[in-house]
Amino acid sequence: MKALILALTATLTASPLLAADHTVKMLNFGKDGGMVFEPAYVKAEIGDTITFVPQNSSHYVQTYVMPEGATPWKSKLDEEFKVTLEKEGVYLYYCPPHLMMAMIGVVQVGKPSNLDAVKQKAEKLRPKLVMKKERLDAYLGQVAE
Repeated sequence: MKALILALTATLTASPLLAADHTVKMLNFGKDGGMVFEPAYVKAEIGDTITFVPQNSSHYVQTYVMPEGATPWKSKLDEEFKVTLEKEGVYLYYCPPHLMMAMIGVVQVGKPSNLDAVKQKAEKLRPKLVMKKERLDAYLGQVAE
């Protein structure tokens, strides 16, 4: 009986029915200025889905750094894109046409076990940010244990 209860509990806690769907808009202008993902920081759990929705043309999303073993993302220009988060850790992503304007975002899935590696690789991204460089530190600064 105990095994049945444990199996049922494990099934329910890992169920996609309990997973959340987070929407991230790709905007020419948002609360944080021009060329942004909104929200730029998302706290999620394993199994959650992120739906990237272009609100203006000329945007797409691509991962820059992610947890070890995670599959990289790269959407098509001007198309809605969904990704299911399967690995715990921190994901840093950007819009390639607007990287120089710091159109970047962060997703934290569970514990930020790879945060040091993300910060180290983010330093290589920093020189490519011509405008709004402070976004990188601001968004990574929201990551919490």
